[in-house]
Amino acid sequence: MKLLSVCAVALLAAQAAGASIKHRINGFTLTEHPDQAKRDLLQKHVTWDDKSLFVNGERIMIFSGEVHPFRLPVQSLWIDVFQKIKALGFNCVSFYTNWALLEGKPGEYRADGVFALEPFFDAAKEAGIYLLARPGPYINAEVSGGGFPGWLQRVNSTLRTSGKTYLESTDNYIAHIAATIAKAQITNGGPVILYQPENEYTGACCGYDDFPDGGYMQYVMDQARKAGIVVPMISNDASPKGTNVPGSGEGAVDIYGHDSYPLGFDCANPTVWPDGSLPTNFRDLHLQQSPSTPYSLIEFQAGAYDPWGGPGFDACAGLVNHEFERVFYKNDFSFGVAILNLYMTFGGTNWGNLGHPGGYTSYDYGSPLTETRNITREKYSELKLIGNFAKVSPSYLLATPGNLTTSAYTNNAELAVTPLVGHGSGSYFVVRHSDYTSQASTDYKLRLPTSAGNLTVPQLGGTLSLNGRDSKIHVVDYNVSGTNVLYSTAEVFTWKKFADKKVLVLYGGPDEHHELAISSKSNVSVIEGSESGISSKQIKNTVVVGWDVSSTRRIIQVDDLQVLLLDRNSAYNYWVPQLPAEGTSPGYSTQKNTASSIIVNAGYLVRTAYVDGQDLHLTADFNATTTVEVIGAPSSVKNFYINEKQIQHSVDKNGIWSGKVEYTAPKIELPSLKDLDWKYLDTLPEIQSSYDDSAWTAADLKKTDNTLRPLDTPTSLYSSDYGFHAGYLIYRGHFTATGNESSLFIHTQGGSAFGSSVWLNETYVGSWAGIDKDMDSNSTYKLPKLQGGKPYVFTVVVDNMGLDEDWTVGSDEMKDPRGILGYKLSGRDSSAITWKLTGNLGGEDYQDKTRGPLNEGGLFSERQGFHQPQPPSDDWESSSPFDGLTKPGIGFYSAKFDLDIPTGWDVPLFFNFANSTSPPPAYRVQLYVNGYQYGKYVNNVGPQQSFPVPEGILNYRGTNWLAVTLWALESDGAKLDGLELANTTPVLTALKDLEASEQPKYEKREGAY
Repeated sequence: MKLLSVCAVALLAAQAAGASIKHRINGFTLTEHPDQAKRDLLQKHVTWDDKSLFVNGERIMIFSGEVHPFRLPVQSLWIDVFQKIKALGFNCVSFYTNWALLEGKPGEYRADGVFALEPFFDAAKEAGIYLLARPGPYINAEVSGGGFPGWLQRVNSTLRTSGKTYLESTDNYIAHIAATIAKAQITNGGPVILYQPENEYTGACCGYDDFPDGGYMQYVMDQARKAGIVVPMISNDASPKGTNVPGSGEGAVDIYGHDSYPLGFDCANPTVWPDGSLPTNFRDLHLQQSPSTPYSLIEFQAGAYDPWGGPGFDACAGLVNHEFERVFYKNDFSFGVAILNLYMTFGGTNWGNLGHPGGYTSYDYGSPLTETRNITREKYSELKLIGNFAKVSPSYLLATPGNLTTSAYTNNAELAVTPLVGHGSGSYFVVRHSDYTSQASTDYKLRLPTSAGNLTVPQLGGTLSLNGRDSKIHVVDYNVSGTNVLYSTAEVFTWKKFADKKVLVLYGGPDEHHELAISSKSNVSVIEGSESGISSKQIKNTVVVGWDVSSTRRIIQVDDLQVLLLDRNSAYNYWVPQLPAEGTSPGYSTQKNTASSIIVNAGYLVRTAYVDGQDLHLTADFNATTTVEVIGAPSSVKNFYINEKQIQHSVDKNGIWSGKVEYTAPKIELPSLKDLDWKYLDTLPEIQSSYDDSAWTAADLKKTDNTLRPLDTPTSLYSSDYGFHAGYLIYRGHFTATGNESSLFIHTQGGSAFGSSVWLNETYVGSWAGIDKDMDSNSTYKLPKLQGGKPYVFTVVVDNMGLDEDWTVGSDEMKDPRGILGYKLSGRDSSAITWKLTGNLGGEDYQDKTRGPLNEGGLFSERQGFHQPQPPSDDWESSSPFDGLTKPGIGFYSAKFDLDIPTGWDVPLFFNFANSTSPPPAYRVQLYVNGYQYGKYVNNVGPQQSFPVPEGILNYRGTNWLAVTLWALESDGAKLDGLELANTTPVLTALKDLEASEQPKYEKREGAY
């Protein structure tokens, strides 16, 4: 996504006005494919008209969740995320890839180990999930440089333009990544059905006059086509004048889409919904811009980013919560959205310095799936109701959206209704408050056009109600496998056709009254639950049923249709796993609604279902003792298994199976981190008078290739000019004193919330402790009396928080340098100081190919590799970070501990820092777990204090190596107030065969200094 991307909505009205768009029905492409044979092959798999995509010949809505594989570097956990998204009723996942992680050195592309994509594709296929691939080259995504590798700071072109050196720099990356994606396309039996060739190519600034550049877009698309991409290309935001919109000529994609983050990112005020933020004109804009393609929202808000010093992601989850989903997502339905991707559905972690400076280690994002893959947020359950409804409502895609009205369909002007009118198929009426921010409870009646005439509903008396921030989709002439539901004011969760019956699941909110009409002359029978509060009446050729919502399930029957009447909270516990044909993978089956499925009431999570002979199998997770019910068990099955264990079950008069899963939480024994055998090493030996920096990189470039910022120093001190792009940077400035120097002015830059410290020989001079918003700092430090003719060294440490990102073409903000921007030693010319610098050992020739080019910084301990398992620490001093440092400096602490978490349990583990002193002292911590940097903690800025680390990085049954770097930025030093390893509720899980990511242990590094 892009920061401030809400501004892009305002650009839409000006885009493509008057553009000539050629209408196509099941047409294919305006961009070239490598050959006709591949294009013909694709026609069998992915086509479209102005309503929706057809995948393998089936018209489907693409309901998708954004997931970034690089933010969860444990490949065997990807299936867990996919299955949880599939359980939402979704059929697709959109994913970015991160160029900066894959080509850390120009010309050297590496996508193996935790960075390999093939396991991601395999997991998607196993789960039955399609993929939208978004490899960039630019992705934004709140990652360092927006996904651009740091060496692009040296490219003498404006980025994301037709500048020759920039285009050439992208060739190697796209050739490799697109070829990998091409092998996973649907034409090759893989899950990839769409490809986005650029990201948010929306606006320009800063005197860049050649925007929009159709030639640039065409170049990027041609790169992908040459690498074998044949699936349709889709955009997310057109540029002004409609460039890249279908039909606009050079640079046009196949399908146009855009992004929207309507509620913004003010997580500090999660209950505030600003006036005017609910989109109302997207349908009209779509018809202006791209009426021949399905209406597509490639990124729609599902959470919010949180900056350093922010309120935390729980507040973001509160801002973009279940109420937001009800109002905003159903509003999207009112536009006829056919491709809807939610950013983020699972956020993950900015491990190993991969994040940009506007955010911290967590990328939880307030998503439906938490950073620990937990699904206990109500927004996950609410989204499941919406996703499953979309999956069983294909007629929605054929309905024509109408204009929003406060009078045509309801008797209450406080409500707004948007119709989607079917033509021989179902109609849908989206109801919300006219003031979408309203928290009022509003009674209303509906005036509905139906196949039985215009009706005022409820017909049996009473009123409907919309309570607070809510929205409803009322269905009319809704087809349930041949049974016509004339209307339902209760919302549809799902329906299924079984061998001997049909089952429709409806739900309503607490204290609501609802009504259902079925085209039938049969009587209504209450076959489960109390008849209290249920009324029915035959009206002409329909049977009408009214009821008050109850927390106790009732089931009614009309002909062969059974209708489950649920309250919303009960509906949260229902799942609709598909049943693949025997002998096929439990997770992979067709997306068709006609595919065999069952309906399961089972609490926390149902992953998959399959039949093996006479055995019905579920794979499911549990966080409490749970009664599991199965509706629609095939008549051929007799036995019931959950997670391969047979469950004793009963069958009631309505054919519903019922069994029980016992949950007894295991005792999780975790070590006390304070009691570990900690070993200590001074990791800032550079300030010692005996230190030899002869092996360091000389900062001797008299000019910079960085086109964004000219030099203010005799030689460049920009870290990326020398190949250092991530983590802590260290500078050593040598000079011979005259004896008259009294102060040092220094201008350092590291991005938002960065810090820096300065020493003169072994004497501490001062620090910039950092605040959340400042990305650079001008500081003047008083120096002690210097001795003339004596050599001195300034040692400067700068925390690089990641490289900037900006989706606006021409800004080139990722080139904003890191390090020292300027300095002045009083009474001396700047050339009196000669500088050396270091970052990670080797720079772009990074040492740890397993953990990638960004995982390490420039500290002595990192350069040596001591943060990896089994460092040579036997002879180090015994000291703990809880005792810490008594003066400014940086200490390195290493310890090991064992875990023995029982198998069969998914147990989220967290490293929790304490911050009990006010005001909080200024210190910075890096947390390494088995060599992976999994936490960047800034005590005086925050907000993050809890750092989850997944199984696979942590060895749940074995030895783990923990390393902590402690940087004290104040004169009296620093120590950890507290650090503990903690867990949340264990989940009894179907996950198995979890493989740990590679964890190379320490080996002496050649050339380490």
